[in-house]
Amino acid sequence: METRRESRRGAVGPASADKGTRLGGAGSAGVGGGSARGGRGSARRRVGGGFGRRGKRPVGDEPQGTGDPELDGVEADPYSVARTILLDKLTGQPRTRAELADVLAERDIPDEVADAVLDRFTDVGLIDDAAFANAWVESRHRGRGLGKRALAQELRRRGVDDELARDALEELQPEQEEEKARELVRRKLRSMRSLERQVAIRRLLGMLARKGYPGGLAMTIIKQELDAAHDEFPLLDSSGLEPE
Repeated sequence: METRRESRRGAVGPASADKGTRLGGAGSAGVGGGSARGGRGSARRRVGGGFGRRGKRPVGDEPQGTGDPELDGVEADPYSVARTILLDKLTGQPRTRAELADVLAERDIPDEVADAVLDRFTDVGLIDDAAFANAWVESRHRGRGLGKRALAQELRRRGVDDELARDALEELQPEQEEEKARELVRRKLRSMRSLERQVAIRRLLGMLARKGYPGGLAMTIIKQELDAAHDEFPLLDSSGLEPE
């Protein structure tokens, strides 16, 4: 009987050895040719990029960012950095090429890189100074009541080329500018019921000058609107139109 038990154990041995050989081969990627379980674990660790259980990184193995939320995760290639900066600045509102160039310079982007990326953004239409100027003139004239002179100054401060600015300002017709100036004067007159005519004139001229309207046009409109408002504002008599 002892001989029979030894025989059975002997029969199991080769099969186990053969199975162990197969598993060992599958797990040979592990350190020292470990078991299959060890091999799969090693593979998971390699794929996980150093993460421990439940996807947590080991202490002291945190990724080092750039310190800038805009650029974290972007490779430290100056072209990629420049593109990321421009896309961020263009989100929500258009900007001129000059404004964006200033931003890149402040972020220490090399000039040759900045020029190349700005050229590319211009080619694909993400930067369009002509469209910017047209939209700016329309919006600021309609919303703020600015005349051509003030609009030209604003476009210059934003770095729009003089020729592009002139083209945009030409879209603003003289009758539009005159009507907006009349609207501003009428609105202002509502708060001048108790003022003398000369005081009202000076204040209205100052307002239209700050808005960018020429003096001749401003005086003509003010005279006409004061005369039209004589019945409503009796203290604004028709004498002494010219300011002292």
